[in-house]
Amino acid sequence: MKPISAVILALTLTLTMAACSNNSASNESAPTAAPQTEATTAPQAETALNPEEAAWPLDTSPVDLTWFVGANWYAHSWGESLASKYVTEKTGVNIKLEVPSGEANEQITLMMTSGKLPDLISMGSWETAVKKLWEGDHVYALNELADQYDPYFFKVAGDGTLKWYRQENGNTYGVPNDSYSPNLMHETGMTAANQTFLVRKDLYEEMGSPDLSTPEGFLSALQLLKDKYPEYKGQPISPFFAQGNVPYGMSEYLQNLLAVPHEKDGKVYDRVTDPDYLTWLKTFRTAYERGLINVDFLVDSDTQVEEKTNNARYFMMIREWTGMSAVNPMLASGANPDSYYIAVDGPQNSKGDSAKLFPGNMDGWMVTMISKSTEHPERAIRFLTYLASEEGQRDLFLGKEGETWDTEGGKPQLKTEFVDMLGANIEQLEKEYGILDTYWMMRNPVIVNQWRPEKAPVIKQMEDFANAQADIDSGIYKGLDPLGDSDVAVSWSRISQNWEEVMPELITAKDEAAFDKIFESFLSRRDSYGFQQVMEYRQTELDARKAKMAE
Repeated sequence: MKPISAVILALTLTLTMAACSNNSASNESAPTAAPQTEATTAPQAETALNPEEAAWPLDTSPVDLTWFVGANWYAHSWGESLASKYVTEKTGVNIKLEVPSGEANEQITLMMTSGKLPDLISMGSWETAVKKLWEGDHVYALNELADQYDPYFFKVAGDGTLKWYRQENGNTYGVPNDSYSPNLMHETGMTAANQTFLVRKDLYEEMGSPDLSTPEGFLSALQLLKDKYPEYKGQPISPFFAQGNVPYGMSEYLQNLLAVPHEKDGKVYDRVTDPDYLTWLKTFRTAYERGLINVDFLVDSDTQVEEKTNNARYFMMIREWTGMSAVNPMLASGANPDSYYIAVDGPQNSKGDSAKLFPGNMDGWMVTMISKSTEHPERAIRFLTYLASEEGQRDLFLGKEGETWDTEGGKPQLKTEFVDMLGANIEQLEKEYGILDTYWMMRNPVIVNQWRPEKAPVIKQMEDFANAQADIDSGIYKGLDPLGDSDVAVSWSRISQNWEEVMPELITAKDEAAFDKIFESFLSRRDSYGFQQVMEYRQTELDARKAKMAE
């Protein structure tokens, strides 16, 4: 494993951006005023700020910060696990985690209206609310807070990442987790690709490992499943599941399996109208017409999906393999040890091309921001600096030295009992100890992956499959859609919402003629909503991203 500093340097140099000093990075492009400090209670020791040293040890008095995590499925708490207690004891920062009861965008937008936001906010980098938070002046510019309270932030946050997220006014408002550069992925082989096509191993192999890559093979396999394996443990088998239904599984993920291009001849491509994609949507329609699939994958609640997944009731799924990292070991250790899921070739295009799965990217997964509602901006930026540092990454990922990990050969090594617990009882690992991926909001894979235990075979098969089919250079295409409150963003929102409404109509259309009529009607409405402006926005954004990568 490379020294951490070298790996971070590789990430930093990914964009081939010239290095610049911490303060100059912000001074060159920070036309806005420094943040207001009236509400803060800065300690006297702040006069001793050193850009080469973390500032959090200057004040470790107890302080409570609320942290909104924009994922309604996130079920962890702070203060009960070993890792979170250790971090609080060390830094003085106690976290109250908040998750949305419903849709994260709606909840955070409501909070913006009320003018009262949590201290820290983590939202998906693609979420509309992120842009609203930035444009609405609801969150601090991190570079400005760092200049004032903790210049060490620039040293650990990653110059390339901060520049990637820098806005036209020169400020950076969020720091991402799980940010990957193309160079890093090429160098390490770790692509962070997690979209896969999964099948239940025992059924798939008992059926003779049928070809699922063509419409004909796909339909034949579904027919065989219906005829010979309609039930499992007295419960009906659900033939198919697509994660996120229309927004992800049946749109972007399926298009990636079909290797539908993102651009042609330098121009952004309209992937929804791709002939291979439409052929497969019609294949799903045929499957529904023949009674081989039902619409449960379009209407099931998260709870129903979880129940079916945990009981191996799906036959095949378009799904992120990471979502199965806890389930597969559980299934493999159960009464039917071959009922876990494996990644296989799923639907392919008419040329038989391999999938081009979406990899990690500079955008990362979620971006974390500091709201202007906080009464402790100095503690908030210092806490983020600590979490972004190697020390903070180690404390949250591995826990406390001597209790959950030891130094062996000069390197931190998770104790064997916790490696075993990862495969046997990940819920206990996360609840009682809070290590590894429990608190992923500021996770930097470049740092933590060197400490990550070898995955169990039932997980590694899926990961290896995704890595092998990752389209590493396609990360630049993430985030091209307009977000926020602009007219073009509203247009895209209307189009997206209408597509989600149209998809069930397409799948349940009585015949192909009806399918074509519904689809053409959608295209017409799409144009009236402003699709041309959306495409122009995407093109401008893509050109800008290419220019930024080339700097």
